[in-house]
Amino acid sequence: MSSIRYALWSAAAGALIPVMGVLNARLGKTLGEPLHAPVVLFGVGFLACLLTAILFTGALPNWSKLSGARPIDFAGGLIVAFYVISVTWLAPSFGIANVILYAMVAQIVFSGFINHFGWFESLVQPMNGLRMFGIILLLAGLVITQIAQAKAS
Repeated sequence: MSSIRYALWSAAAGALIPVMGVLNARLGKTLGEPLHAPVVLFGVGFLACLLTAILFTGALPNWSKLSGARPIDFAGGLIVAFYVISVTWLAPSFGIANVILYAMVAQIVFSGFINHFGWFESLVQPMNGLRMFGIILLLAGLVITQIAQAKAS
């Protein structure tokens, strides 16, 4: 797959994150309890993942191979649960733009560290001056948006 396709796929996934946040917050309101919305979301997501796995691989995971995974390798489920619960809980009171902006900035900064140091056996991509400048611009953008919001309030 070409880099352009990866970029477009990544952009589409990213663009849907705030939509997911708003819809899940709305679902929580409909259910009368914000913490029930992620339960429904993960049920729907599980079914979607199950069908996708079967459609694209023709099989389900080989559950016997899970014994070879390290305990930390399962933390992704906890992390995505924390993220979804956080967005669902925070969006109605903090605003979806603020939730996503802070989350996105943190993702980019932390992913820079992960790639620079090769944490979690990731691809090593050393930080250079231009990347650091981009991150500084991103942080400046976060500060500017918060100043603008404070002035508008």
